Amino acid sequence: MKKIFLGCIILIGFNINAQILSNGILSNIISNSNVMIDGSTTYSTEGGSAANVGKGIIIPSVNLVNFAFDLTLADGSTFPTYFDGMIVYNNATGTTLTTGNRPSTATAVTPGFYYFSNPNGASNSNVTGGVWAAVGANAATKNVGSTEVALNTTVNGAQLYAINGTFTATGSSTAVSVPVPAGMTGYYTLVTYQSGKTFRKEIYSFNTATSTDNVICGTGAFSEVLPAGTYNYVLEYFK
Repeated sequence: MKKIFLGCIILIGFNINAQILSNGILSNIISNSNVMIDGSTTYSTEGGSAANVGKGIIIPSVNLVNFAFDLTLADGSTFPTYFDGMIVYNNATGTTLTTGNRPSTATAVTPGFYYFSNPNGASNSNVTGGVWAAVGANAATKNVGSTEVALNTTVNGAQLYAINGTFTATGSSTAVSVPVPAGMTGYYTLVTYQSGKTFRKEIYSFNTATSTDNVICGTGAFSEVLPAGTYNYVLEYFK
């Protein structure tokens, strides 16, 4: 009975002091610092450790394709950011699901580290507006295909998305038809290319309210008639 009582005291103490020095005996001596957990003191070369001695953190792996958040404890005091900045190791290859307590943006994922970007989660009290973004080496590769992909870029805090497609120019009009992705509120760039060569990186205008003759081709303030043919494009946009 005494052992059980002592264990309860220890657990209560750590819940109160939150920040701990975890090398060796757990201590709360760093509770007034910016650090939550410090495991470096004994096992770092700065602390006099040998070069072949070190400690790492093993993060449990998850399947991000099927992963869903548990919002039971998400409120103003527990998980108040609605998991913004959470890091996981993903062990799956595929596209994340979008139903239930998941981001409404489907993201192609491969094994590696990902973080959850949900800057508006606290104000929206949800995780649906967030997106999974790759960390480190994974962040360098984004395959922009016919399915929407969230880029590793934000502009003034707004997430940037991209999609690849084609349109046909008649050769007699400056207007062409480009499908408007679901939820698109504005375009960032539209790169047009043909036969593997970039043709235009700017357009004169983009009407997001319709998908018929909604793009006026050109550069800057000048509209232009594209030669007849089929063109590929990569559209970067906001939602």
